[in-house]
Amino acid sequence: MLKVYLAGEIHTNWREEIIDLCAKEKLDIKFTSPVTDHEASDNCGVEILGEEEKNMWKDRKGANINSIRTKKSIQDSEVVIVKFGEKYKQWNAAFDAGYASALSKSH
Repeated sequence: MLKVYLAGEIHTNWREEIIDLCAKEKLDIKFTSPVTDHEASDNCGVEILGEEEKNMWKDRKGANINSIRTKKSIQDSEVVIVKFGEKYKQWNAAFDAGYASALSKSH
């Protein structure tokens, strides 16, 4: 089974398109990706580690939890596909692409 991480912009359905096309071809691929639900992503830190009085600490907890998950997913993958979007700054996509490259992942 090929392990593929789908990194990058989260405002379109490009991930689902790839997953559906691969399923239609009956390809043996396991896909992983970042959390694409903004609220779930933003709140994961406080849901796991507890509430914070200041938003900065809430954001930091969420970012750290998401970073651990993303790094692990990229490390476990054999191929990383990164899509850069047009609308927003793509800091996460750039980080994921750089990290995948540093680990010599196919991309």
